[in-house]
Amino acid sequence: EALSKAHPGFFSITGRDRSDSVWTVAYRVDDGPVAYYVYHRGERKADFLFLNQPAIQKYRLAPMTPIVIPARDGLKLVSYLTVPPGVVPKHLPTVLLVHGGPWARDHWGIDPAVQWLANRGYAVLQVNFRGSTGFGKKFLNAANGQWGIGSMQHDLTDAVQWAIKNDIADPRRVAVFGGSYGGYATLAGLTFTPELYACGVDLVGPSNLRTLLQSIPPYWALEKYNFTLRIGNVEEDDELNRKLSPLFHVDKIRAPLLIGQGANDPRVNIRESDQIVQAMRARNLPVIYAVCPDEGHGFMRPENRLDFFGRAEEFLSKYLGGRHEAWKEVKGSSLELR
Repeated sequence: EALSKAHPGFFSITGRDRSDSVWTVAYRVDDGPVAYYVYHRGERKADFLFLNQPAIQKYRLAPMTPIVIPARDGLKLVSYLTVPPGVVPKHLPTVLLVHGGPWARDHWGIDPAVQWLANRGYAVLQVNFRGSTGFGKKFLNAANGQWGIGSMQHDLTDAVQWAIKNDIADPRRVAVFGGSYGGYATLAGLTFTPELYACGVDLVGPSNLRTLLQSIPPYWALEKYNFTLRIGNVEEDDELNRKLSPLFHVDKIRAPLLIGQGANDPRVNIRESDQIVQAMRARNLPVIYAVCPDEGHGFMRPENRLDFFGRAEEFLSKYLGGRHEAWKEVKGSSLELR
């Protein structure tokens, strides 16, 4: 109770002394920097230390609203909706931002990508689809065998349809955007529910689950076992792999796609992006392919990130109609279009 009165937001204890009498506490909010305090337990007194990013206080950021969206089978999906500050959430261009993992989750709080998209005029929808962590084993295991054409993807589809039904999202201006598993979900969305999305942005997403598992190095043997357990034996079951892998459904794609890939990615080999780009171009489907030769699983160098997200911003603006800053060359970026 004492900690909850010290500062707004969700707090977590980040450190303790040996006597457990002094704590450091971080307060996370959705529209400002993280605030750090030192808490003296005996006195129940919290003293302010610092803000992690004080410069962002001068900006008006978008609040993130927690919502619970029912899936088609009744499962409750903890989700977050962010809309541009001061804008009525009605008939907005919308970005479904899908987290990676998939054994991870979205959290309430300030998120750079979410704030960037909201600033450009988009409603941002984040969904903790089944298989996301932090909601218990039953929720986690409900995703087993549900990749691609199963309930994991249905949860994302149901969330978009919820936003359309509630007149939050403009049904003609919805994008799907994600990295790693979120990239796979982007490809699955464009292939298995092509009528739903106006465009997609895939960052290091696998397109063929068999080649994804085949590229896993020996020292990730336990991780490979986990993938096989939760996806299915796509290495040996060709029919299953073809059902779940977007690569084999490219002919269904209707929407333009932007793909970002690190050439040195050990987790999602560059072949995953190469092969779907090749398949799309063979069918004259619109795809932009951005590769960073000095990156791995995601873009870490600031110059590369600025370059890719600048291109993504222009791409989204073209197909959804949001604001954008015209892309210009970023000094020091290694990104190349292939």
